[in-house]
Amino acid sequence: MSDETAGTAATVAFVGLGNMGTPMSARLIAAGYAVRGFDLSEDARGRLTQAGGTPAASAAEAAAGADLIVLMLPNSAIVNAVADELLSAEALAEGALVVDMSSSEPLETRALAERLSEYGVRLVDAPVSGGVKGAQGGTLTIMVGGADDDVAEAGVALEHLGRVVPTGAVGSGHAVKALNNLLSATHLWVTSEAIEAGKRFGLDPEVMLSVFNGSSGRSGSTENKWPNFILPGTFDSGFGLRLMLKDMRIAAGLARAVGAPTGLGEDAIGFWATAADELDAAADHTRVAEWIASHTAGDASRTTEGGTPMT
Repeated sequence: MSDETAGTAATVAFVGLGNMGTPMSARLIAAGYAVRGFDLSEDARGRLTQAGGTPAASAAEAAAGADLIVLMLPNSAIVNAVADELLSAEALAEGALVVDMSSSEPLETRALAERLSEYGVRLVDAPVSGGVKGAQGGTLTIMVGGADDDVAEAGVALEHLGRVVPTGAVGSGHAVKALNNLLSATHLWVTSEAIEAGKRFGLDPEVMLSVFNGSSGRSGSTENKWPNFILPGTFDSGFGLRLMLKDMRIAAGLARAVGAPTGLGEDAIGFWATAADELDAAADHTRVAEWIASHTAGDASRTTEGGTPMT
């Protein structure tokens, strides 16, 4: 798909129109693409219509004849199920390019790429970081793994969604995304513990954040999550706690698969899992700060490898 093709309303199939998929598909429409989208939610399909896209009755209907097929789904199991549907419906022509922007498991992604290649279908993985605001503003970081030519082809459309960063072979995008979220989650947890300790000592959270952000303790949690979603009490980053926990587990599983140490990561997973068990199923991941604030020393279970609580 060339720049010239994009300028003449190339067709993009977009499967998965949730918190991220809706604004991402809207940006593609605004950039001149003809977007056919599918989501199980009727409301989500309605939002696509309002943005100028065409809702489809199924993933296969959306993908048939599309120049690019984008998947923005919760996990590898659903990605594989949708891929099976597309293959069985013969909705993927030979040479089709599938872009998996979900937070999938890297080894599953490689296996899917091999399976699709048997049908002459190409796959790149392109997970994102930046949240709903990044999706709305076109400022996402997009980690793209795959063959160079495929990454370049997908990048023509993806550049309208944010900064495209080639990461290596297929599966590498999903690997670095999971590792990034393990870092992000660990930062958020310890930041929340530190700020809660400071509050109980009598420090002002805004003063603490000002110091942290001008010092070596700064992170995405101190610069973005705490000031924008936690201090205001909105807890509306648009990224669910359980999705964060899923990505953390993917990262730890990858570390184990390659024989890398993952002690602190496993402990962080255990802490997050404890909070997930007690918080609402739809809780935003920034709610862990509120959960931490409601506890006292020793309330959160320390964990062993694998996130199993220690007794």
